[in-house]
Amino acid sequence: MNRLQTELRRLYLCPSDGDGTWTDATGRVRTAVVELVAPVDATLLGAVWAGVQNELALPAPAIVLSGRDGLQLWFSLQQPVEAASARALAEGLCRRWLDELPPARRRCWPAPEAAPPALPGSELGAERWAALVSPDLAPLFTETPWLELPPGDDAQAALLAPLRPITPDELAATLPQLAPPDPAAAAAAPEPRTAPEREAERFLLAVMRDAAAPLAQRIEAAKALLRRS
Repeated sequence: MNRLQTELRRLYLCPSDGDGTWTDATGRVRTAVVELVAPVDATLLGAVWAGVQNELALPAPAIVLSGRDGLQLWFSLQQPVEAASARALAEGLCRRWLDELPPARRRCWPAPEAAPPALPGSELGAERWAALVSPDLAPLFTETPWLELPPGDDAQAALLAPLRPITPDELAATLPQLAPPDPAAAAAAPEPRTAPEREAERFLLAVMRDAAAPLAQRIEAAKALLRRS
């Protein structure tokens, strides 16, 4: 294996007799992918890339030109997980940072019947090569997410070398934060108080605490507050 193959196997591919595969014998994966379809909003791409590090304390993902029509963020998992868990990570990240995009403008992998991403150095068409890029260069490819020449293996490996995978503990801590809202919990939650309601409660509380007010009024104010709670 060359340096690039070694890094891809270290971060994204499941062990095999060859260079590695996207899935192991039981269908588990070590990669979750979020893809923005071109033309890509570089600000949104950057928000996901920075947000996972600053808000979720996860390792930086790789930024990959798909060689077709999108820019991808590859998230490495230290251990193979069920495809559903990797998909939950990717979909949760989309909900958190890309919810404003129409569904047709974003993709996740793994997903049912979706092909895995092309490896860096794959030729996807005439003068269209999949490749890793650095964060500062990604905005240059928001409309043309490919290279016109094959990328060098050593340069591609150098972009992967500083990256590390998400540990099982990190994944377990992150998935609940990205889970979709529970409809039952939302329905059971009390509706927020309106401004007039809050003002009425403050008035009743003031009467109840006013030592100069008649005791009967203070009792009635307390009863009214209890009925509103």
